[in-house]
Amino acid sequence: MTSMQAVALDLPDGWRRMKLKYVASLKSGSGITSDSISEDGPYPVYGGNGIRGFTSEFTHEGRHVLIGRQGALCGNINYADGQFWASEHAVVADILGEHSPTWLGELLRAMNLNQYSQSAAQPGLAVEFIANLEIPVPPLKTQRAIADFLDAETARIDALIAAKENLLAILAEKRRALVTQAVTRGLDPSVPMRDSGIPWLGDIPAHWEVTRVGLLASVQNGSTPSRNRPEYWDINGIPWVSSGQVNDYDVTQAEEYISEEGMGASNLRIVPAGSVLVGMVGQGRTRGMSARLLISACINQNVAAVTPRDSRVSGDFLHLVFQHAYDPLRNYGRGGNQAALNCEIIGEFQVPLPPRTEQDDIVDSLRHGKERLEALESAVAASLPFIRERREAVIAAAVTGQLDVEVA
Repeated sequence: MTSMQAVALDLPDGWRRMKLKYVASLKSGSGITSDSISEDGPYPVYGGNGIRGFTSEFTHEGRHVLIGRQGALCGNINYADGQFWASEHAVVADILGEHSPTWLGELLRAMNLNQYSQSAAQPGLAVEFIANLEIPVPPLKTQRAIADFLDAETARIDALIAAKENLLAILAEKRRALVTQAVTRGLDPSVPMRDSGIPWLGDIPAHWEVTRVGLLASVQNGSTPSRNRPEYWDINGIPWVSSGQVNDYDVTQAEEYISEEGMGASNLRIVPAGSVLVGMVGQGRTRGMSARLLISACINQNVAAVTPRDSRVSGDFLHLVFQHAYDPLRNYGRGGNQAALNCEIIGEFQVPLPPRTEQDDIVDSLRHGKERLEALESAVAASLPFIRERREAVIAAAVTGQLDVEVA
């Protein structure tokens, strides 16, 4: 919902408009050092986005609404019960008179208080402005009825969201399991097995080989043309792929393009379509991630291009192996100031090698299985925004009197 000050609502009988400051006083919490916060203790410490830890003293007691005061998520609403410490990053709403804290908290949530943050190096909430906003205030009995209704309704919706998110996790795990099964066991569960001699790979079909990537494919990385030379960059030029794109399953287009002059000055070579790209640098997900390159392109220095040069191996199968080997491959890159792989490490990495016809069968089987699972994931993921919008709409309608809530 947009600003309630800007929305003219017809209120039910018995409701009235009041400035927020006459319903609750808004005051920032008290400063606390990180040394005073521990992983356990008698009193929780609340920051702008929930519990930060625990401490030995408390500043407030009872049920209170807490509003995030600073940062990109300022305006977040949380509740604190019992004895607790509210830090300076939280605004505490102290109820004045008789009002329901839960009703007020859900009303403030529906108001999207983040829209009142002040533009600065770090966004912060304009508390004085918020305190002077007009809000719709129902009688206390109605407030309590709204709070009870929203407790039940949002719990039901949250349970539905959690179930769908759990299903997404199950489907993602199913996709990983399909890849693991196919690239380590093949498609025929009845074939004899043998120890591969590689801890992360385990047993493999007895007729498969194990070999190094460098014996099957060339491994190279690229570079970045000087950003100070505009003539090296050309939107109509040669595709140039950076490490961030290895987080995509397929690379079908580049985000940047370079000129032939930039390619020559940087000693870059064009990597052919059908190669596998592997991220080599980074503490995040990128190191060890892989993607199929479906276009011819140049690459930067943080990406390795693995290009099959032996007819016994399929680039698509190598990509599946790299997907399965993500964690062990990342471990090869640990050490130094920045965790990193290099072309030599990737070239020495050992991989399973089924007969080529079997590789093609594995790739085709996984492609169909992956498409089915992705279709299910897309359908589930597409429903989540609508459910979350429904949750917001129910809250907004209840706290503004647009939804008839039965009052006992």
